Amino acid sequence: MAELEVEIVAADHHVWAGAAKMVKARTSDGEIGILPGHSPLLAILAEGELAIEPVNGARLAVSVDGGFFSVDKDRVVIVADNAQLQDGAASDAGIR
Repeated sequence: MAELEVEIVAADHHVWAGAAKMVKARTSDGEIGILPGHSPLLAILAEGELAIEPVNGARLAVSVDGGFFSVDKDRVVIVADNAQLQDGAASDAGIR
């Protein structure tokens, strides 16, 4: 099964990294969903919530204050000005 390699970093700390089936985010142009095999993309991240469906475990929600994300060859890198896992997500996901 194809999967995404996802990494989320904030300006001052590492937030989360792992394998995912899907990532949803709000961009300056609207909401976007990323699945394995997505075309390369570079987008401006709007303030809001990222939704990540990991390969193993429950859905993760991450609040972000803007930044950008890129997609290339099933690798998603999200660089946020500020990012915080929502309550309960860190304990469920084995956050680094």
